[in-house]
Order: sequence, then C-alpha cells, then structure tokens
Amino acid sequence: MYTTLRLPLALFALHVLPQVSGHAAFIHPSMFGFNVTAQTYSYDNRPVAPIKNMPFSQWWFHNHLDHPPNPGDLFDLPAGESATAEIACTKGATSFFASAEGGDIRNASNPNDVCPGSPMIEYHTQGFNDLEGCALAIAYKSDVGEVEPEDFTVFSVNQTCVWTRFTDFRVPGRMPPCPEGGCICAFFWIHAPDAGGEENYMNGFKCNVTGSTSTVPLATSKVARRCGADPANQKTQSVPGNCTYGAKTPFYWFNNERNNMFEGAFSPPVYNDLYNFLDGAQNDIFQDSYSFLPDPSPTAPMPVLASGSSNSNSTLGGGSNSTTTTSGGKKKTCTVKQPSAVPSLAARGVGGYEGPGGVGRRRGRRLHYSERRRVWDMWRF
Repeated sequence: MYTTLRLPLALFALHVLPQVSGHAAFIHPSMFGFNVTAQTYSYDNRPVAPIKNMPFSQWWFHNHLDHPPNPGDLFDLPAGESATAEIACTKGATSFFASAEGGDIRNASNPNDVCPGSPMIEYHTQGFNDLEGCALAIAYKSDVGEVEPEDFTVFSVNQTCVWTRFTDFRVPGRMPPCPEGGCICAFFWIHAPDAGGEENYMNGFKCNVTGSTSTVPLATSKVARRCGADPANQKTQSVPGNCTYGAKTPFYWFNNERNNMFEGAFSPPVYNDLYNFLDGAQNDIFQDSYSFLPDPSPTAPMPVLASGSSNSNSTLGGGSNSTTTTSGGKKKTCTVKQPSAVPSLAARGVGGYEGPGGVGRRRGRRLHYSERRRVWDMWRF
C-alpha cells in the first residue's frame, strides 16, 4: 500500500517542481542532432524526446540525419578501457551547456545529476532499483547513409543507466579499428515499464576505436531472445539454451516499421541479463569468439567459447568483468567475478534478484500491469 500511494505523489511533483526538458539522451558534439532544438521541427524532435509509433524515416537516427556532427567530431572508444558518456535530460545539464537554449543548469552540488530541478520520474525511473540498462552499438561503416538497423552490434551495456550524468561504458579489448573517417555508433535505451510509456530512445553519433590491437571483425549480429527468469510474467526459471549468444543487434520496438521486437507494452525488451546483455563490455561479439554456436531454443545445447578468445563477461566463461561507475565526481571500479559454469540468468531478470548491476536490487514488488497503466496515465503530459 505504501508503494502504491507514494508513486502518485512523486508523479504529482512533475507539475509543481521547476521543469526542464525531461527524458534523457546521449549528449556529445559527435552526435547527429546535437544542435536540434524544440523549434527545429514542427514536432518535438529534440534528442531527448522519445521515439514511438513512428514510421522508419522518423525514428531511425531520431530523424537527425540532416543534422550531422561537424567533421572531426568523434566520440573515442578506447579498446579495453571505459568510454565516459554524458547522459542528461537537456544539453544545459552537460559540459556542452554553452550551446544549450537555456544555458547552464548543471547541479553544482551534484555534478552527476541527470535532470537538475526535476524528480527521478522525469528520466523514467522510480529509483536505483528500477533501472533496466542502456547500450552502445557500433556499425563498421563511415557513411551513415549506408547503415541499416541490422548493421549495428551492441558492444557495451551499462545496467545502471540512466542513473548518473557521467556514465561509463566498457569497450571490448579486441575491438578492431574503424574505417577511415570513423564508425557510426548509437545510444539505445528502453526504460522500466513502471516508469513511463512505451518509449524508445536512440541517439546516433560518429565514433572511433582507439588503441586497437586486433583486426578480427565483429560477427553478424542477431536478434536477442528473452531467456532470463521473468517473475513479473510468471516465468521463474531462466532458459540458458534459449539465449542469443555473441553479437546482438539493438532493440527496435514499438514503432510502425522495422521493429525487431514485438513484446507487449508492459514487457519491454531491456538491456540486461533478461536478454543475455551482461553488464559491461560485450566481449563475445567477434567472429572467432565461439567454436560451437548452435541456434538458440529451449532445448538447445550450450555454446562453446573458442580457446584463447577473450570473453570475460560471457555467461559461459570464467574471469571477471570490471564495471566503472562515477559518483560525486569520483570513479569507483567494481570487479565482478564470473563463475566458470553457466549461472542462473535470474541474476539479472525482472523481479527480486541479486546481480552484478547492484547486489540486492529490486527487493520490492513490481506493480501489476493495471497499476502501471494507471500511474502512466496520471503523469504523462
């Protein structure tokens, strides 16, 4: 009862607290649409605006292909290290406030504030235990006009996104170099179902892999399958054989065209272990990552990692995966040991769990779908 009563009060605060732009986006000069404002289009097409129920021409790259970055503006991806992105609900809350419509609104007392002056629901979360993760994906093409949805491969996931303005994404150590002129990357995010409507977020940007020591190409990416424990949908057991292993495409969901995900409104696809997107670098995305990789199915045998390949965050391999988070301007690295045997994917499912994204998270109950719809109807505007 306490949780049910508390949510509307938090949502009501949206209408009484000072407002900024809302939602959240990857913000960097390398992005397409970096200088798009509320006046650029006849509809709200700012980078922070959600994309849903749109034709392909509008949701693909947020319809910002006519607003490319300046030549030479690239987001560096250091192989084997972390790339720190700024995620915020308005450019004015980032280091790039100088070109923001509202100027500098950064929170001096909390540099990591994603959305200064607004409650957490403004960037679609009820709190730290209600985060579902976001991802960076890459296409090894320099001409954005040649990139198709299937060309993207997710190479890094942060399961506690979007919680901090400065968000670290681990880059696989074996990322090959980009073609001349750089690669095309994109930020992808779909939030928790109890913190908003059926919304996607995609921000494209120009990127470049630095410090590359490998030339092994990425494998052809495949659509991720829902395979983890999912108590919210009465599935208490994970099905590891049904997971998609290796290179995976981002989620394209709830638009009018080119979707690759067809989950319902209250079971959105999310970037965590529920779809076998582990926290950190996706180290098994290369052509030589597996010596045996069967098609996934509930009864499929488990894949076999190739000997000598570096896949430290795979559910199949031993080793560790270091996740760096930033809080209060200080970076903290947490190394999560991975067992040599296949663990239960309930470690990062929906419902009560403990996992690498934060031990003991999500101990409260999930709202029933009717409650979530009522909450959404109360706060949307």
